Amino acid sequence: MSVTNLKLNTGATLPIIGLGTWNSKPGEVKAAVECAIDVGYRHIDCAFCYLNEQEVGAGIEAKIKANKLWSTQHDPEDVRPALMQSLTNLNLDYLDMYLMHTPFAFVNNGTLLPQDAEGNWLCSDVDYIDTWKAMEKLVDEGLVKSIGVSNFNEYQINRILKECKVVPVNNQVELHPYLVQKDLVDLCQKHKITLTAYSPLGSPDRPWDTGNDPVLMKDPSVVKIAEKHGKSPAQVLIRFNIQRGITVIPKSVTPSRIKSNFEVLHTLYIDKHCV
Repeated sequence: MSVTNLKLNTGATLPIIGLGTWNSKPGEVKAAVECAIDVGYRHIDCAFCYLNEQEVGAGIEAKIKANKLWSTQHDPEDVRPALMQSLTNLNLDYLDMYLMHTPFAFVNNGTLLPQDAEGNWLCSDVDYIDTWKAMEKLVDEGLVKSIGVSNFNEYQINRILKECKVVPVNNQVELHPYLVQKDLVDLCQKHKITLTAYSPLGSPDRPWDTGNDPVLMKDPSVVKIAEKHGKSPAQVLIRFNIQRGITVIPKSVTPSRIKSNFEVLHTLYIDKHCV
């Protein structure tokens, strides 16, 4: 089973379906990654702040390489050491793609989510433009093949385009039918910046769910489309972004779901007039 790819502005390619590893529990990630590779995945999304890089690395070895720079490591002097730590954790010599996790920075005090005694976030005044320029040097060194961003809006993307020499290859943001972000998608596609949709299923296990939030996978329209095509709501939501030319990285540690998510690439097409 071959993987459909999106072409990056560097000439390289990015598989349109990947495995997300955010919030995957310790002890489950390695098996999930190995299962995904067996099914045919060639795109694994991970990040330093997920605290599971070593398990991901054990699963992928030197096969699949993509990661993100965490927000406490935006100071230009911290960028290269942060990458080297991730390479060590993953047991890799280089990454195919390295993303800046957020456009804002936290103070680097040794904790992932630094707060003061009153619980206020300790933010840094490091400009993401300076962080991006430090990331550009990683490409020059051959430590990463390409660089991109995550959680960036139109203004922030435009600043990088105007002030930096390397155009991001990818912007990873939350995208699904409840959050289509048309203007951002249009801007990125205009500048040949691919998009990756995290939480394409609506992040049903997000810690900040109030308990009264709408559940995307139970949305009547989504359920109706799924029933019409004999598919699951998750498969419909994954296909929604694929048909927009957007990479998706649904998270799962369940082998049957990992396989089912990947099969969407070849077994489902949703006509826009089907409902």
